[in-house]
Amino acid sequence: MSRSIKKGPFIEARLLGRIEEMNKRNEKKVVKSWSRASVIFPTFIGHTIAVYNGKKHIPVYVTENMVGHQLGEFSPTRNYRGHGKHTDRSTALK
Repeated sequence: MSRSIKKGPFIEARLLGRIEEMNKRNEKKVVKSWSRASVIFPTFIGHTIAVYNGKKHIPVYVTENMVGHQLGEFSPTRNYRGHGKHTDRSTALK
């Protein structure tokens, strides 16, 4: 379910403030964020945001195509390793 239009997009105030300060100073630093639900705004373009995936921070470089999406979409939380790989142990059991 998406957020209502009346409320507007969610963005963590601290994250937005940090990015706006960096834009005023023309800085490009990596910003750590735990807010996976924050929506990417046009002011984020060109910055790198390290998004927490539950284990570590994954750096995400923001481009134009990402505007409107959430930060969590670009930091996967699960590692898919494939189905049914044959190992020495699994073949020895048969």
